[in-house]
Amino acid sequence: MYYEIPMLKLYGFAPTRSIRVLWTLRELELDFEYVNVDLRSGDAQRPEFLELNPAAKVPVLADGDFVLTESVAIVLYLAEKYPEKRLLPVETRERSEVHRWLLFTATELEQPLWRMSKHSALYPPEKRIAAEVGNARDDFKAMAAVLDEHMAKRPFVVGSHVTVADFVLAYTLDWANEVKLLDAFPRLRDYMERMYGRPAAPHRIAQAFASLAAPATSGQN
Repeated sequence: MYYEIPMLKLYGFAPTRSIRVLWTLRELELDFEYVNVDLRSGDAQRPEFLELNPAAKVPVLADGDFVLTESVAIVLYLAEKYPEKRLLPVETRERSEVHRWLLFTATELEQPLWRMSKHSALYPPEKRIAAEVGNARDDFKAMAAVLDEHMAKRPFVVGSHVTVADFVLAYTLDWANEVKLLDAFPRLRDYMERMYGRPAAPHRIAQAFASLAAPATSGQN
């Protein structure tokens, strides 16, 4: 008897962290359905989507009856499910290094970028704190300097083969580049551009925004 294998579904919105998951799916050469969740029109607040993610954020991956949120968790899940593609090292120490740099990217690089976005555009004007934008820029630059030193003479974040850490980091650096934070880090910008030169790379953030009829809003994870 023939049983249809459930197709992967990615619920996302073009310029958000959905890019990380889209990139991973493409690098894995997997068939999947992309479901656009238009954050501008309130799609993430609809009951059917809130059943998938009560936090009302994208991306969300549905693998049959298994639903997973949080972009870093999703890319790790996919890399572990398809080990033959080598997007996650088998050796314990290198695998731990991938986890390390994923966490570094999310906490030390992305967090100040998110603070900048909130206090410059996303919060209502009365809730914005101008000093937080400058503080966040300084925080990002301090941690980018640590990454810049790490990337000296390295083709990838960990080891000699691309991993999901590279997709997450390249997206985050592209975000930083959009707000002019990579000007002092040409090595990081070159790395980011090289990553986006890969055949399976998705659109960059600016291209994703350009594909929209109106600016996107918050609601990503």
